[in-house]
Amino acid sequence: MKKGIVIKSTGSWCTVKTESGEKYECKLKGNLRMKGIRTTNPVTIGDVVSFEILKETGREVGLINTIQDRRNYILRKASNLSKESQILAANIDQVYLIVTINHPVTTTLFIDRFLVSAEAYRIPVNLVFNKIDIYSPEDLEKLEELNSTYQKIGYKTFNISLKTEENVPQLVESMKGKINLLSGHSGVGKSSLVNYIDKDLELKTSSISDYHNKGKHTTTYSEMFHIENGNYYIIDTPGISGFGLIDMSKEEISHYFPEIFSLLGNCQFYNCTHVHEPGCAVKKGFQDGLISESRYLNYISIVLGDEGKYRLQ
Repeated sequence: MKKGIVIKSTGSWCTVKTESGEKYECKLKGNLRMKGIRTTNPVTIGDVVSFEILKETGREVGLINTIQDRRNYILRKASNLSKESQILAANIDQVYLIVTINHPVTTTLFIDRFLVSAEAYRIPVNLVFNKIDIYSPEDLEKLEELNSTYQKIGYKTFNISLKTEENVPQLVESMKGKINLLSGHSGVGKSSLVNYIDKDLELKTSSISDYHNKGKHTTTYSEMFHIENGNYYIIDTPGISGFGLIDMSKEEISHYFPEIFSLLGNCQFYNCTHVHEPGCAVKKGFQDGLISESRYLNYISIVLGDEGKYRLQ
C-alpha cells in the first residue's frame, strides 16, 4: 500500500505523488463512490490518499482505497440545476481569488459568494486584482473602491499587472511555504500567473472573447504544481462562471460576512434576518456606513435570491 497527495484530477483518473516523488495514475475504488457524498468529484486536488498498485494492460496503475480526513476544503454548487457540489480543492492554506474589474468583468456578487464559502471552511482568501495596466480611469476608480471595501473587513488585496510585473513579486512572496489555490473566472490570468512563477510549465492560455468580453476556458482540469524555489504549491483550476453555495442555511449566511457577524448580538430579535425587522443592528450598520452598499445588497441577494431586490426597504 502506498500513500500520496492528489496533484492532478481529470475526472475518472487522477495523478498521485508519493513522498518520495513517484507519480502514479490512479482510479477510485468503486465502493468509495457509495458513501453518500453528493459531489461530482469524490477525490480532489490536495487529498491525501492510500492506494494499491495494480497491473493493467502492461502498466502499473493505482487503485485508491482510502481518502484521509480533510482539514478543510472549498466547494461550490456544480451547476444551477444540480444539487451536487464540486470540491475545488482540499487541505489548502490559502486562496488567491483572481479578479478583473474589466476584461472580463468580475462582479462583487461572485466575489462575495466565493468569500462566504471560504469563510465557512475557515480558509483565508487574498483578492488579486489583475490587469491594472489596461484599466480606464473609471475602472481604476472602481478598483480603489473595492480595495477599500475589502481591506476594511480584513481581506488582503493585491493590485497587479502580469504584463508589466507590477506588484507581482510581492504576491509571489506571500505564497511561499504554503499550499495555494488560484481561482476565478476564465480569462482573469490564473494560468498566466503560474507561467510567470515557473516559466518551464508553459500552461496553455487564451485571449478574451471580444464579443462577450469573457474568458475562454483553457484550463480543463485542476492541477497542483510544486515550486521548489520557496517550497510552496500552486493549484491551478478551471475558470468558474458562477459560484453557487451549498449545504448552508439562510440563517448561517450572516456568520460569514465578518462585518455583519460583528453586529449580530445587537439586533432586537434573535432570529433577525437583517432585511426588514425593526431594531436591526445590521441595517443600522449599513445606514451608518459600517457595511458597504455592495456587501449588504449581496448579502440580501444570497439570502433571499431573486426576491432580494424587492425586499430591501
